[in-house]
Amino acid sequence: MAFSLGWKTSRSQWCFLQAVSSGLPLFPWRTAGSCLDPEMKAYLEENTEVTSSGSLTPEIQLRLLTPRCKFWWERADLWPYSDPYWAIYWPGGQALSRYLLDNPDVVRGKSVLDLGSGCGATAIAAKMSGASKILANDIDPIAGMAITLNCKLNGLNPFPILTENILNIQQGKFDLIVLGDMFYDEDLADSLHLWLENYFWNHRTRVLIGDPGRPQFSGHSIRHQLHQLEEYILPEPTQQDNNGLTTSAVWDFQP
Repeated sequence: MAFSLGWKTSRSQWCFLQAVSSGLPLFPWRTAGSCLDPEMKAYLEENTEVTSSGSLTPEIQLRLLTPRCKFWWERADLWPYSDPYWAIYWPGGQALSRYLLDNPDVVRGKSVLDLGSGCGATAIAAKMSGASKILANDIDPIAGMAITLNCKLNGLNPFPILTENILNIQQGKFDLIVLGDMFYDEDLADSLHLWLENYFWNHRTRVLIGDPGRPQFSGHSIRHQLHQLEEYILPEPTQQDNNGLTTSAVWDFQP
């Protein structure tokens, strides 16, 4: 696969840190349906595949890069837009989404922030499980378009999407924060840990983290503040696409 985890680590760290340093305004979210540029939408639909197989959540349909897509095999630099991290259903997000679908009381009637939303699967799972308010956050505007398309695939009205970096933006209170596969880089993990601690103590918000046990997560100091809620065996296709990772877990943040 051209878009490998190593590629994600180097490019997305740079993009994330650029956004953190830019001093962004308060709540620059948009209603997802308003950002569907027709040309870009057509390109995404042409170069992705709708699938619900090979993941922990067959209930959720997603538009993803698969081996039947041209850009699964092409060099990453030939993709004409920002790097499509949203086009992979990463294993931490799969675990979080499965957990919310199996435990709807965690989100029913609650406000949820999906941090680093990517394809939007965890936000979609929260909506399916009865969340009253959802904000999906991803710094890539194209991820916002992908989330909108994926909402419609699953018969959901698109929810608000924040396409600026949230770590430097003053936020109101959410009942629950979910984030998957975000601890893949040490510096980013440190920034997230500090932000999550501050947010928790300011708002007493519950935080759930999904991760398949990458070294940057397993060896990070945040692990001393986590309680494992569930661990899932990853489907064989997900294992193959993620360098042989076999399980993914959901953790409750308890600083």
